Amino acid sequence: MKFGKVLFYTRFGEMAFNCLEAVLELKHAGLKEVVLTHVIPQEDVAFVPYGGYLKEEAERIEETSRIRFGEWQKTIAENGVDSKIRIEVGGTNAAIMDIADEERVDLIVTGRKKRTLLEKVYVGSHILDLLRRSTVPILMAKYMVHYETDDEEFTRVNDHIFVRPLLATDWSEPSQRARDALSAFKGVAEKVLIAHVIGAKISKGLDQEALTALRVESEKRLEAYCQKIELDGLAAESHLAVGRTVAEILKISREHKATMIVLGRTGKDWFNEYWLGGVSHRIAELSELPVLIIP
Repeated sequence: MKFGKVLFYTRFGEMAFNCLEAVLELKHAGLKEVVLTHVIPQEDVAFVPYGGYLKEEAERIEETSRIRFGEWQKTIAENGVDSKIRIEVGGTNAAIMDIADEERVDLIVTGRKKRTLLEKVYVGSHILDLLRRSTVPILMAKYMVHYETDDEEFTRVNDHIFVRPLLATDWSEPSQRARDALSAFKGVAEKVLIAHVIGAKISKGLDQEALTALRVESEKRLEAYCQKIELDGLAAESHLAVGRTVAEILKISREHKATMIVLGRTGKDWFNEYWLGGVSHRIAELSELPVLIIP
């Protein structure tokens, strides 16, 4: 897999340009083109009482967006990467998916939901829907994040996000696809971290002998993952933990200085699990790191 063509979706929020600069580091791993994408929501230019369309307003927003993108294109060109602009009016996710399909992109990048005083989630319905529907990997970018751990507050800037990616695996086929996708980071990643957690529910029901056998089997699988990563030309390091899956993944990511968390999207029940607070959702919600989901 190569991330040669990236769709970068933005609403021009705070730190959006910084996120773009972080993504441009993929030029060292074969990034050739960025599709700068902005979607003008239909409701912003719809004249509701009569069902009309505010054409002049749509054109004004589009021109403003093109001016902004024009400045971004200068930075992209300075990095030796091509770019194009796509601005559409309509439903955000439908437009993103259509553009991704038309442009045949390898990766979609979208920003996290901005927290309000009343919310404690990073992941909004817009991103959830994209993650459910996309057949293309999606990177949920987080450039500057304020977070809390061990009753202390911190601020993290994610500006070199591909240096130490952490793959959280449950041995599923999606996890294997996520492992294989890491080869796309050759040239930019210094080391890949591979982590597996023996869940608290599983370990609680096992005696010492059974738990030891499970640990040995897990270590063998982790070693096999590392060998595959190393065959792809990347350094790899494994980590095994026992306990609550989300908490342990976050702990490993912090203790071993991961710069991104990579997850494979699970099967048909994944979206329901996501809404109900599944592992992928909770990691994306609680981690201060960017999260890459591989379908």
